[in-house]
Amino acid sequence: MRAGARNLITDVAGLKVGHAQDDSLKSGVTVLTADAPFVASAHIMGGAPGTREIALLDPDKSVEGVDALVLSGGSAFGLDAASGVTTGLRNQGRGFLVGNMRVPIVPSAIIFDLLNGGRKDWVDNPYTDMGGAALASASTDFELGSIGAGTGATSATYKGGLGSASLVLEDGVTIAALVVANPIGSVVTPDGKFWAAQSEIDAEFGGLGGDPASYGATRLPLKTDAREAGNTTIAIVATDAKLTKPQCKRMAVAAHDGMARAIVPSHTPMDGDLVFAVSNGDKQGDPMAIGHAAATCLARAIARAIYLATPSENDVLPCFSKPT
Repeated sequence: MRAGARNLITDVAGLKVGHAQDDSLKSGVTVLTADAPFVASAHIMGGAPGTREIALLDPDKSVEGVDALVLSGGSAFGLDAASGVTTGLRNQGRGFLVGNMRVPIVPSAIIFDLLNGGRKDWVDNPYTDMGGAALASASTDFELGSIGAGTGATSATYKGGLGSASLVLEDGVTIAALVVANPIGSVVTPDGKFWAAQSEIDAEFGGLGGDPASYGATRLPLKTDAREAGNTTIAIVATDAKLTKPQCKRMAVAAHDGMARAIVPSHTPMDGDLVFAVSNGDKQGDPMAIGHAAATCLARAIARAIYLATPSENDVLPCFSKPT
């Protein structure tokens, strides 16, 4: 396996990603969309999710294609970002046709980033406008780290962020991940390496192999050890293989393995850990290999999110820095 040309989720042809953020707020929105509806499903393993329109992604529900997926900061307030995206898509003439009306389908998920040192004294909810702005900026090239929905993310010990990674399998199928890493747990081992190091490609997060002794550690730092804080890691995995809605569901389930490899502990009662899964293509692929690759991409994307985070005023945690 090798990384795609960009090492981003947009290595899956047809996908675009847009960001918007408010640095003083220390929060933002990230949108994934395409020129036409795509097949999607989702799987939740955290105990405290915040979502919109997730039920319709179940394999037994009628709607097959969605127009965009939204990842947002802001906890429950951030769910309004989907309204801005929905309005923008409607203005583009997009959406599920019902009679002579089109209704854009925009499932979304949020992280809790309300206690991260940013300004939270808004009067009008800012996330609706940020959602529209993120959609308008959607492109095949986008930044990682302290950007979009990852602007104010944190982990147990370091600043969190937004990450992405891709893989191209031997049969030519591309699989990729996009993630907002904001877990209650740790992404870095007690000796300062990444839990996800076993999956790294081309030193994409510093070439930091872990100390084998760290992998048996049972006492690890959590956000709640030091202060009140919020959590949740939300992600999208995507492929250009042609998958049905049930197969997308299985890809989302498999991808959670990557979250567990990269974050210790993951899927806690206080995390809302969720993975969307997207099929946007017509290639033939092995669902088992695709699921494994999705997990690998997600683990790598999580480490990249922390590795590429950058400092800003009033941060409550430091950014990761390579050990000397």
